[in-house]
Amino acid sequence: MTLQQLSAIKRWHLLHHKGASVEIRIWDLVLMCWLVGWIGTLPSVLLSSGGGFTACMLLFMTPRGYVRLRRRLHRRGLLRCDWLTSLGRG
Repeated sequence: MTLQQLSAIKRWHLLHHKGASVEIRIWDLVLMCWLVGWIGTLPSVLLSSGGGFTACMLLFMTPRGYVRLRRRLHRRGLLRCDWLTSLGRG
């Protein structure tokens, strides 16, 4: 995911915060995981921590995985996800 896509989703959540407070908190958690992945990568490489590096890469991929999961659930009709339209290809 690009930084613009991450920003578009966050903007959508802020503009539609009525009735979606749980979704906003979940997205903030997803962004926090992404940030921890970015921040932890260099220290894990410098400390030669293979497990730490793997964990950071997984955290870095959290937004992409979350969007894929939500898109799949939305298409199956199991979960409504209006913010997918903010990506331009919902």
